Amino acid sequence: MTAIAPLGRRTAVEFVGTGALVAVVVGSGIQATKLSQDIGVQLLANSEATVFGLGVLIALLGPVSGAHFNPAVTLAAWWTGRRGGEGPSPREVAAYLPAQITGAIGGAVLADAMFAEPLVRWSTHDRSGPHLWLGEVVATAGLVLLIFGLARTGRSHFAPVAVASYIGAAYWFTSSTSFANPAVTIGRAFTDTFAGIAPASLPAFVAAQLVGLVVGVALVAVLFGRPAPAAEDEVVVPHGERHPAASAH
Repeated sequence: MTAIAPLGRRTAVEFVGTGALVAVVVGSGIQATKLSQDIGVQLLANSEATVFGLGVLIALLGPVSGAHFNPAVTLAAWWTGRRGGEGPSPREVAAYLPAQITGAIGGAVLADAMFAEPLVRWSTHDRSGPHLWLGEVVATAGLVLLIFGLARTGRSHFAPVAVASYIGAAYWFTSSTSFANPAVTIGRAFTDTFAGIAPASLPAFVAAQLVGLVVGVALVAVLFGRPAPAAEDEVVVPHGERHPAASAH
């Protein structure tokens, strides 16, 4: 990439990328339950598919939009970059967030369609309890810390491997299996399959993720300090590449 893509294209990438991510999560969950009755095997298959799928999506689409695929990442990018001008503008945030949410819903519907499941059926998988909410706080805080820690140390090129690896690990070390993404959480409510979450569980999960966002941003500031000013001819895209600055977005 030699210039920042137009906002419409970046928004489309966020829609498609988030949808593809949810299709991977939901579809691999459905496939896993068809192939094994062992819950451990099912979770292993689901987490491995998510790791590979997420890594590919970040590597492919990161140079265009930054491959946020996550309102928490977009909001963190806006907050941490608001003073230096390298983060997304409020207009970009307003475009990204609806695209991520609608993309996530579309991804769940697509996965259901591929496996001949009802296209939309509210999940009955209750995921509630303080221990699960704490798991989401930890998962989201760690994700934000990783992404912006890499950015502030000039190692964003490791993001496809590092972010995917973190999510794969967090599937197993957090009680909630690391949703860590408000858009993906909403999308997973639309499928009554292995990866689903009951609509009644959504508000607390999303609230925990937003708390994790705040904790993660605070940890970035404490551990890495203020970001170094970007060169005049560069714009830093979180967990994407450095692109020459464009005169218009």
